[in-house]
Amino acid sequence: MLRNHCYKDVLPFSAMVAVECTNVLVNILFKAATLKGMSNYVFNAYSYAVSTLILLPLAFIFSRTGLPPLKLSLLYRIFLLGVLGSVGQICGYRGIEYSSATLASAMSNLTPAFIFILAVIFRMENLALRSSSTQAKIMGTIVSISGALVIVLYEGPKIISTSSQTLSLSHHFPLGSSQTNRVIGGLLLAVENLLFAMWYIVQAQVMKIYPSEIIVVFLYILCGTVISAPLCLIAETDLNAWRLKPDIALVAIVYSGFASSFGTVAHTWGLHLKGPVYISIFRPLSIAIAAAMGVIFLGDALYLGGVVGAVIISVGFYVAIWGIAKDEEEEMSEDCGFGSLEPSSNDKTPLLQRCKVEDLSM
Repeated sequence: MLRNHCYKDVLPFSAMVAVECTNVLVNILFKAATLKGMSNYVFNAYSYAVSTLILLPLAFIFSRTGLPPLKLSLLYRIFLLGVLGSVGQICGYRGIEYSSATLASAMSNLTPAFIFILAVIFRMENLALRSSSTQAKIMGTIVSISGALVIVLYEGPKIISTSSQTLSLSHHFPLGSSQTNRVIGGLLLAVENLLFAMWYIVQAQVMKIYPSEIIVVFLYILCGTVISAPLCLIAETDLNAWRLKPDIALVAIVYSGFASSFGTVAHTWGLHLKGPVYISIFRPLSIAIAAAMGVIFLGDALYLGGVVGAVIISVGFYVAIWGIAKDEEEEMSEDCGFGSLEPSSNDKTPLLQRCKVEDLSM
């Protein structure tokens, strides 16, 4: 009985908290490495390559018979995943350079809102305005975007200040003020999450055709490596920047590859054990973790506007998640015969539910 409780409750909880910590630590290490002079483009290219090498054996281990063949139309979609993911990651890490890991963690909770907006625009989501789940997703989207605007446009007084100025962004971007850097960083992070919202829409289509998470993620990472390498080489022409030394940059690159692989495996396992909503509720936890780590390890200052905006985004995120959970309950009721007398179709499943919001950390 105790072992069953640990496996079904304690272990998933610990794993999800660990995933959020590892994801935040990637951003913290990246920020520390860039403050020491590492190029954003070098980090992107190398981290994709490390992730590919780590996931290669996992792809063979978790591959199984009975999967459909890899058709050209499927490979096109996976290549598109690579384009969206690599460009989005470049924008995201550039945004962290201008702002902070805390802001990146807060803005990452915008992805469900962007998915919902895109789904409505492209008519992939049916708007039943009288439905409480639809109302929750609309309200959550509005609240989340409002919180992001607060973070980007309002700084406010310092809540926690640091005595050390050695890691100040003003040394890294001498031509821009703190306010300007935060706005630019916030916009880049918003673009990242918009691109990843598109990524999840395409991913939902790919997973419907080829239902093997590990294989799809490996092929996506492989495409991301192939795409990011020439892009980053063009963007970063200084060959000396590509020479890695045994310092914080090498640690950040290697750790990011392992963290990505660990997060993929943990989320895949947690999805099958507990479901997507359980995993999703841990996402706003990364804001608090990033804020604490940023203050302790990077000497970041904490501003009132960032705290208020992060709280607003988190509220909007949980409201949207509640709407998704409501959709899942209705879908299960239909499958069990408690709703409509007609069998449920996967095509009618709301897009936010099919996009597996538990993987937003990728």
